[in-house]
Amino acid sequence: MHNHHHDDLPAAHQAALENIAITLGQLHDTASGKILDQLEADIEVGFDDDTLFVDIVLGYPCSGAYAHWEDRVRSVCTPFLSAGALAGAELQFELFSEIPATSAKATSGPLAKVKNLIAVASGKGGVGKSTTAVNLALALAAEGARTGLLDADIYGPSLPTMLGTQGLRPQVKQQKWFVPVPALGLKTMSLGYLTTEQTPAVWRGPMASGALNQILTQTLWAEEDELLDYLIIDMPPGTGDIQLTLAQKVTLAGAVIVTTPQDLALVDAIKGVEMFQKVSVPALGIVENMALHTCSNCGHQEAIFGSGGGAEIAERYGVNLLGQLPLAASIRAQTDRGKPTVTAEPESDIAQNYREMARKVAAAVWLNAGDAEIPEIEIT
Repeated sequence: MHNHHHDDLPAAHQAALENIAITLGQLHDTASGKILDQLEADIEVGFDDDTLFVDIVLGYPCSGAYAHWEDRVRSVCTPFLSAGALAGAELQFELFSEIPATSAKATSGPLAKVKNLIAVASGKGGVGKSTTAVNLALALAAEGARTGLLDADIYGPSLPTMLGTQGLRPQVKQQKWFVPVPALGLKTMSLGYLTTEQTPAVWRGPMASGALNQILTQTLWAEEDELLDYLIIDMPPGTGDIQLTLAQKVTLAGAVIVTTPQDLALVDAIKGVEMFQKVSVPALGIVENMALHTCSNCGHQEAIFGSGGGAEIAERYGVNLLGQLPLAASIRAQTDRGKPTVTAEPESDIAQNYREMARKVAAAVWLNAGDAEIPEIEIT
């Protein structure tokens, strides 16, 4: 760690700033479960004109956590601002995110502009995987990341329904590239945009993975001068050819496995975790859907499908339990109307739950991305 000293700052001020920086390094980051020092997060502490400046740079989008961090930074700094060299100074705090890219085998074309590809998968259908993928993508965008969403469910592409983009078609550039369909702040692409309701896609296996490969590699995920932070891929349910083809063709930052509490679904979830481990794709964590039922009359919460399964798998395989979502009719109803919860009710508990999940997923991607740069504590 490098300390940048300002020659004209008195020694007492410098000592106070160093103490503040050291204490901040011990703050716990809830999204990753580590302290800032372990994360090698950038912490910058400065003093000028009766103002104490504190900047923290995290490797995941975190705008929803700003107030949480500000409270804690303020409580670290308050003793220093009430006595000693910095007494009477004002605190100015800023939280930044710098999102690294998963280091990958060289991809060419538009995918080279996607920093991180995240698969959302499940062992079987009917566990709310697509709903999770859509809300996760919207939550990452709400946290401040440039986000895309690819509907790789070849057999039942549901993305257009969930985003209210039915009937839209992507523009085509130079007869070769698709321009993603913008929806609710996301860049989206789905086979559902290319086939109409009247002509259901009856794809054979090799043809299906070919179609997926085509929309993955021929979509202009980012403009000339920008990068996409995350591309969420809503995978077909199960653990078959398409999943494996994808894992081999591109470097995935990791997979989020969606499950429900039923034991059988958990056996399927384990298959999902194991499949990704075989092709050395890190499992970023498990999302447990329909974990609790809230009675709409009295508000009582009950785990009607059993409980603890997600936590058990998480423990056994060393995989994070990213979150548990209630069995709530609103989640499905809003998504079916093309207004998923994160957009429809941004202040709701469920939307906040997805936002927290998004920060955890992105923090796991950051941890896996390796130490791209050596961060430093700067004292100016």
